[in-house]
This record gives sequence, C-alpha cells and structure tokens, in this order.
Amino acid sequence: MAQGLEVALTDLQSSRNNVQHHTEEITVDHLLVRRGQAFNLTLYFRNRGFQPGLDNIIFVVETGPLPDLALGTRAVFSLARHHSPSPWIAWLETNGATSTEVSLCAPPTAAVGRYLLKIHIDSFQGSVTAYQLGEFILLFNPWCPEDAVYLDSEPQRQEYVMNDYGFIYQGSKNWIRPCPWNYGQFEDKIIDICLKLLDKSLHFQTDPATDCALRGSPVYVSRVVCAMINSNDDNGVLNGKWSENYTDGANPAEWTGSVAILKQWNATGCQPVRYGQCWVFAAVMCTVMRCLGIPTRVITNFDSGHDTDGNLIIDEYYDNTGRILGNKKKDTIWNFHVWNECWMARKDLPPGYGGWQVLDATPQEMSNGIYCCGPASVRAIKEGEVDLNYDTPFVFSMVNADCMSWLVQGGKEQKLHQDTSSVGNFISTKSIQSDERDDITENYKYEEGSLQERQVFLKALQKLKARSFHGSQRGAELQPSGPTSLSQDSPRSLHTPSLRPSDVVQVSLKFKLLDPPNMGQDICFVLLALNMSSQFKDLKVNLSAQSLLHDGSPLSPFWQDTAFITLSPKEAKTYPCKISYSQYSQYLSTDKLIRISALGEEKSSPEKILVNKIITLSYPSITINVLGAAVVNQPLSIQVIFSNPLSEQVEDCVLTVEGSGLFKKQQKVFLGVLKPQHRASIILETVPFKSGQRQIQANMRSNKFKDIKGYRNVYVDFAL
Repeated sequence: MAQGLEVALTDLQSSRNNVQHHTEEITVDHLLVRRGQAFNLTLYFRNRGFQPGLDNIIFVVETGPLPDLALGTRAVFSLARHHSPSPWIAWLETNGATSTEVSLCAPPTAAVGRYLLKIHIDSFQGSVTAYQLGEFILLFNPWCPEDAVYLDSEPQRQEYVMNDYGFIYQGSKNWIRPCPWNYGQFEDKIIDICLKLLDKSLHFQTDPATDCALRGSPVYVSRVVCAMINSNDDNGVLNGKWSENYTDGANPAEWTGSVAILKQWNATGCQPVRYGQCWVFAAVMCTVMRCLGIPTRVITNFDSGHDTDGNLIIDEYYDNTGRILGNKKKDTIWNFHVWNECWMARKDLPPGYGGWQVLDATPQEMSNGIYCCGPASVRAIKEGEVDLNYDTPFVFSMVNADCMSWLVQGGKEQKLHQDTSSVGNFISTKSIQSDERDDITENYKYEEGSLQERQVFLKALQKLKARSFHGSQRGAELQPSGPTSLSQDSPRSLHTPSLRPSDVVQVSLKFKLLDPPNMGQDICFVLLALNMSSQFKDLKVNLSAQSLLHDGSPLSPFWQDTAFITLSPKEAKTYPCKISYSQYSQYLSTDKLIRISALGEEKSSPEKILVNKIITLSYPSITINVLGAAVVNQPLSIQVIFSNPLSEQVEDCVLTVEGSGLFKKQQKVFLGVLKPQHRASIILETVPFKSGQRQIQANMRSNKFKDIKGYRNVYVDFAL
C-alpha cells in the first residue's frame, strides 16, 4: 500500500530565481521575485516520489496580517488542476524518484509585499499533510507586459529600476550643477525598510486588510510612499525644514545618499530624520520606488511656481529699491524644485494618459487630507487637463503659471508686468545610461510664446474656474512661505512696461558679471543701461542684494547702492558694482544664492524698470582618484583631494564618502581645522563587494560651508 507523501526539504532556488527576476543585486540568500513571471522551487520527499494520479499538491500564499481570498491577499491553487479559479498558477517542471521541481507564477496584478508560502498534500484515502515552505517577497515587474509598470525599453529599465546612483540637478537655470546621489536601493536591509514603510502608513494603520489588498496598484502604492517620505501626517522618513538653523539635525545640503537616511529612520524606531528639502524627499522616494520595482526618475524644475490659490498666477511684490517683499497669498517661485516621475499605466484615466506620472513628496499642500502630490499624468499637464487625478492643477502651476509683478509704494500696489514665460524652465533629469543632463521641458508644456502654449493655459484656467465652486481639492499651505525669486535676467527684467500701459519702454537695464562668482571672492558686475529713444534720459536706479533660500524665500538685504545715470539718445552706459566677500559672507545661505536687483525710474516720468539677477556662488569640487584596478573582494585604495576655498580658517571639517557596492556603510573622516586656501588629501581603503558600474560620492562640510561635493565613477571587475 502506498504511503502518504511527506516533504523532507524545500529548495526555493533563491539564487537562480533572483537572477532571473533581476533581484540578485538585493540578495541571493532569500527569495525575491516579480509578479507575472514564473519562479521555480524543488520539493524533496522523505519516503517516495510525487505521483500525479495519487497525490494532489495544493499551494497557499498569504500576505498581510489578515489574508483574505476575496481581497486577493490569500490564494489557494493546485498543481494538479490546470483550470484553477485562482489567478496564481503552478505547474510541474520535472518529477524524479524523490524530488519534484515546480513553477509558480503570481498574477501581474498581485499585491506586492512579503508572502508566506505553504502547501497541503492530499494523498490517497484522504490523508492530508500541511507544510510551511518559507517566505518570499513579491515586487512589481517592469519586464512583464501585463504589469501596470511595464516599460518596453531595456536601457530605460536599467536606468530607472536597476541603476543605484545618479544626479540631482540644482542651482539656477543659468548655472545648473549636478549633485551626485547614492540611491542604494539594493543595499542591505533596504528592501525590508521599504516594506516597513508601507506598514507604517496611515492607510495600513487604519485598515490593514484593505491596504494590503490595494498594494497591487502602482497608483495606490505611489501615493502611500509619497505621503510616507515626509512626516507631516505620520512617522514618515523625513522632517522638512527651510530655515538656516539645523543644529538639531543634518543640513539637507550635507546628504549624499538615501541609504543613511532610511537606515537611521529604521534604527530609531521610525522617528523622522532631520532634515530634508525637496531634492532629499525626491531622492529617498526614488530609492523606495525603484526598490519596489516601479520605474522612477528624479526631475528638477528651475523657476518652479507654487500657486497657493489655484488661479495660475504667481504674485510678486517689490519695494522702491527692487527688494522683493512678502505677500499675503504666499505665492512663491522656487529657484529650483525637485520631484519624481514614476512610470505606470493609468486605467483610472482616459486612454493616453499613462506613462510618466509626477509624484512630489515635498510637503507643500494637502491632497485628499494628507501631504502628498500625485500621481499626475505628465501628458495631462502638457495638455492642460487639470481635472484629471491626482493634483494636476498644482503641478500645472509649478511648470506653467504666469507671474505678476507689483510695486508697493505708499501703501498702494501698482502693476509692473505680467510674464507668461518665467515659470518652468530647463526641466531636467539624468540621461539614460549617461552622466549627461536631459532637458524634458517639452514633455510638460508647448514652447513658450507659441499659440498652443497659450491655448493650453487658457483651457486649464477655464477648467479651474468651472470647478472652483466645489472648493479647492488641495488644503492649507504648509511650506514656509516668503517672497518669490526671479529668474536670472528674465525677459520681464529687460523690458518691463511702464505703469502706463500705453507707454513704450525706452530704457532697458541689464546686469552682467565680470568674473565667475567664486565663493570667497568679491563679486564684480556692471549695470548696463541703454537708451533706445531719441531723447535724453535721467535715471535714478536703486540697487540692492539679498541672499535667497532655494525655495525663493529672501533673507535681509545686505548691500544697497543708488546710481544716477544720464543717457544721451541711443547711448549705452555701464555702472560698475562690487560686493566684497566681507559684505556677503556672514549673510550667505547654504544655497549660496544672491539676488541682485535694480529698480530704475526717470525723473520726468512714472516709468519703472525692474531688473534682477540671481548669482550662484561656486565651490571647487572634491577630486576623487581610484588608485589601481577595482576588483570584487580585493582591497582598493581611493584618494580624496579637497581644499578650503576661503581666505579664512574653517573649523569642524568633516568629509563623508559613500558608494553602493564599494562601501558597506557611509565613511566619515573628521578633519578638524583647515587653514585658509589649504589643499590636502587622504587615502581611504575599501573592499568592493559588487561588480559593475559604481559611483563614489563625497561631501565636505565645515562651520562655513556645508556642501562641497565630488564624485567618481568606478567599474568593478569580477574576481579572477
């Protein structure tokens, strides 16, 4: 008589499966697979082999604390039955004397997360035995055509899912600089932290069964992650701060990667990490989304609008010196703003609006009662379809709002100019498999000044007016407000119309730098004045300079001057200006932005001419040299060369170095004091533990500066 079938051992074939599922970078010791793609396991039996006509193997998979067949978080499916009602399937690969290899496949819509795998063996005479085979993690699958996150380009999948480093673009539209970043989505424990992040969300805490069931939707998961990256509603990953006092945490400019942030959040019992700003929020979200399998990239928008009342107008207010003022509306133009794009189908929208979706984890406005933004279809933004979910009006205003300039004098507000093209410039992301920058502005809007662009703007405005009686979809503004920043030498600066609309501008003003603006040196520039009329012009020009935070908030003016310029017909003159290092050093923000402005007026005319320029001071970068060939599991020496760019001594110098696959953890070197203009180097030793293209990121901070950065790409060979 045949005996009941007994399982002695199970081989989940983690190493083989993980390679086939593109998860071997995370681990080969535990099973991590992607939905919609088969994976194999081998069952070893104690007493005899599997007999298809005699034995029936039933698989059970469960996820979440309350697995449920109806919700799809529990599935029961048989190896013997080919027409199982379950969307999970299993089939026999090979059958030996005492072992059987089977293939299992999750549906391409299955909830992602941690699963428990069990089997029941139903043998002759009703004998049933149950076994727990182990755990596995199921991820989104951009390689599967039936998955909502499917991306049909292998180079794009390699860049937006598999690449664990990149660049985040900062600065200003006239001085765009790449900031190297270690995403590290495949580093040790990061996948576990990402799954914990989902379980710490308000959605899970409120209704864990439904939350787990909805984790098959990238739209849902992306909104949950977006809300959890900031900590405004929950114990999310990061606290945001937009002031200059970071003594109780890290200055956002100091971070060079997501791994240290996520591990600190996890190690402290999920206490929010201090501090982040937009690029940090976006970088950490990129790490989490790539880890979960959703193609994601980081986007920078220069001169980014923040429209608080949904009228697609950013109001800026100036005094008679050209100094920018606060305003009750709290509209702002950020010098740059950073968000994410995630790739997914949008079956909740009309056809054609899938693909790249904007998600913004920076806590600016509420969306359905929580601080998150998106996913908003990039195509919907370009076409002005601001009635499509989620938060499309807010994103539209970030890239295509108009800007209204006002002069405040004697308690009265006078309109200077309405500019239709100053918001949303040089929208940038890292190129595919390259260190170059891609300009993707055309994905978000039609060419500025074109008829199509104006038609889309007016369509969006009409849609917003039509729905305004329903109340704004977004809630109260959180982001520290403040005056707006202006684009550098923007068109309105050069040709600002008179307060009398019928007048024609006859004088133009423009700033021009004479030397590159390097940190620690005097800033030398001229004001160019041009009389385009056939009459003499007597000008009085008030000049000022003030530091800016990157969100457009100004600090107090630290330099002022008044110029009296007489111009003959058609004459051009220059007025030389200099701001010494001693004048700006103590007022400079971490963002190293100085806004110079001039407001000119004719003695015999009410005509006003406003011009602005944003100056970004630059540091010398850190130089990194790799000494010798980089080989897995073999010692590698790395030279880091750095300097104090200032003509004064700096203290509390700390060098931070990291790189996924190269360093097990972030390296910190305490350098102490650096003398004026001092140049030095150190040698770091490490042992690479992953092969392929890697990147080293470095940052040096002191009591005078926070973010002197450098990077070096390294190719690591397999051990011989």
